[in-house]
Amino acid sequence: MSFSSPAVRVSLFVTALFLFVNLATRPQAAAQAAKKLKIYISVDMEGVAGVVTADQLGPGGFEYERFRHFMTNETLAAVRAAKESGANEIVVSDSHGNGESLLIDEFPKDVRIVRSWPRHGSMMAGLDQSFEAALFIGYHASATNMQGVRAHTFSSAHLTRVSLNGNAVTEGEFNAAYAGAFGVPVIFASGDDAAIAELKSRLGNIETVETKKNLSFHSAETLTPESSCEKIAAGVKAALDRLHDFKPHIIKTPVTLEISFKNYMPALMLSYLRSVQRVDSHTIRFVGNDMPEVSDFVDVVDGYRPDLAP
Repeated sequence: MSFSSPAVRVSLFVTALFLFVNLATRPQAAAQAAKKLKIYISVDMEGVAGVVTADQLGPGGFEYERFRHFMTNETLAAVRAAKESGANEIVVSDSHGNGESLLIDEFPKDVRIVRSWPRHGSMMAGLDQSFEAALFIGYHASATNMQGVRAHTFSSAHLTRVSLNGNAVTEGEFNAAYAGAFGVPVIFASGDDAAIAELKSRLGNIETVETKKNLSFHSAETLTPESSCEKIAAGVKAALDRLHDFKPHIIKTPVTLEISFKNYMPALMLSYLRSVQRVDSHTIRFVGNDMPEVSDFVDVVDGYRPDLAP
């Protein structure tokens, strides 16, 4: 057969064109396959299965060391589920108490962990627009909720209400608004039934796991740690399976923050700042340009003491 015939020349041209297109698109396909799926996990402790009192929540509690393991295991369940769903970069924020509760030696070596305080972004420190989604583990209800195990907002000792643009918020909603400022949606949360109900009422149909039903501030009907971990893993996978269904929780800027204190002296002293308005005997108002500024202000209010050292 002659290579000079028209039919053969057309056949060779088509073959060459196919090879060229295939080779040219291969790097693009490889780049898409290697696309990063970054997940941020913020972890509190009050919403972990079995937690009901201070006995589980801090170094002075007789059950704290055991419950550090349970808190760590719930977080690991979320980490493993995220990895199995394609996450190839994960940051975990240890956001309870002193910020040093998670047992970091039990995590995979490619996970990064945010620890201790102070830190810009507080419970969401290290989050930026490069993340695809955020997950909440062990979250609790707000200070204004009459239900919920250990319900509070940022400080059970000092604060009675925190609001954004006139709406009282949970720590979860506050943190979701912070993530929203970077275009990152919250897609999953675990905690007691009161915490989950509050979050769903504000964030919509996110995936959730109810780790316990509150019976009072210091009592609950709880899942076992093993059952809670299994449900969290399934919930995280379900959330990531429909990742594109979620939208960031974005609130209007500038952001009006109000904080109410148990005592009147903090409100009085903070009102000496020209950027702060005293709304009533126990409440101040601050207007920030965006959520990062508001978050920093809350951290200063809740964390500053004249005897801070070093």
